[in-house]
Amino acid sequence: MRIGFDAKRAAQNRTGLGNYSRFILELLTEYAPQDNFYLYVPNPHKKPYLDDHLIRKNDKVCYPSGFFGKTFRSLWRISGVTNDIIRDQIGLFHGLSNELPLNIRRAKATKSIVTIHDLIFLRYPQYYSFIDRHIYSYKFRKACIESDRIIAVSECTKRDIVQFYHIPDEKIDVVYQGCDEQFKHPVTDDKKEEVRKKYNLPSQFILYVGSIESRKNLLLVAKALTYLKEPIQVVAIGKRTDYTTQVETYLKEKGLQDRMIFLHGIPFGELPAFYQMATAFVYPSVFEGFGIPLLEALNCGTPAIGATGSCLEEAGGPDSLYVDPYNPKELAEAIERTLKDEALRKKMIEKGKEYALRFDKAPLAKDLLNVYDKTMNSPSDR
Repeated sequence: MRIGFDAKRAAQNRTGLGNYSRFILELLTEYAPQDNFYLYVPNPHKKPYLDDHLIRKNDKVCYPSGFFGKTFRSLWRISGVTNDIIRDQIGLFHGLSNELPLNIRRAKATKSIVTIHDLIFLRYPQYYSFIDRHIYSYKFRKACIESDRIIAVSECTKRDIVQFYHIPDEKIDVVYQGCDEQFKHPVTDDKKEEVRKKYNLPSQFILYVGSIESRKNLLLVAKALTYLKEPIQVVAIGKRTDYTTQVETYLKEKGLQDRMIFLHGIPFGELPAFYQMATAFVYPSVFEGFGIPLLEALNCGTPAIGATGSCLEEAGGPDSLYVDPYNPKELAEAIERTLKDEALRKKMIEKGKEYALRFDKAPLAKDLLNVYDKTMNSPSDR
């Protein structure tokens, strides 16, 4: 079968949707070698993350052709690409990042699947601009309606699709995402020491990984420091935003500016060392579609603390700790438990690694291919 993919994010995005897109392509390369993949990318000059190993001999990377496609690449992606899908005789098209070509139904011989990662812009509109909210709402809703099936990255996201878009439950399958294989392997002591010296890291620290924006809620960690009896430091790794200044201002006002170290632009290959050296990992996000950093922590054997209210319990499992995302004292108490209770730490590490096995490639590939089979074998309503 010829399977087409909206591969813009796989080609251009370093994190988030890009990681998911590349993960799916890697999964299928390994577990569906008999199929041919067509990767539709809007710009041949912007594909820094489309690794060669994702493209096999019989696969094809497809770019806009003709004056219109090359001049209006965004329009090609949302509508013009459908002509290419028809031309290439694609049997199944998978929109990996929340959307499909708006006119996908013109490709009458092509079944379609869209992956919806989250609908946070509807649940927490204050985190998004007016224009972004309306663009996302139109594209995501239309993709859910026009697709033959929908993949949700968590049960939480599935519930939101049903609630906000009134999509029938039976049209949606939950297929989780795994994390990169590098987080599953022990980092050598030499590598850890190299990273520790490079960034002047303390012998003990609490780790946070994620964009430093208001929804991710790093300010809660800063506030929790005022309740912590242990003078442990926090290492926060993530892209700086205006919200970073808000966190730094709070720390300065409380005389805690030396208790949090901000790092950004960390090479992806160094992240496992940070996780494996950390005493505990915190991810108090107000709302997530899934929560890959928690899964990375579990694979690294790091006790993980998440927040209640979204899907983080799905990523972190029953033996991680969860706190109210608006209660800094509760977060401080959870951190202290991971620092002082050795029996709890041991249980969190062992059970965490055990729970993480359900996100290995083989079970996830089975779930994904089941959705593909279900889509191709179901009658079309076109």
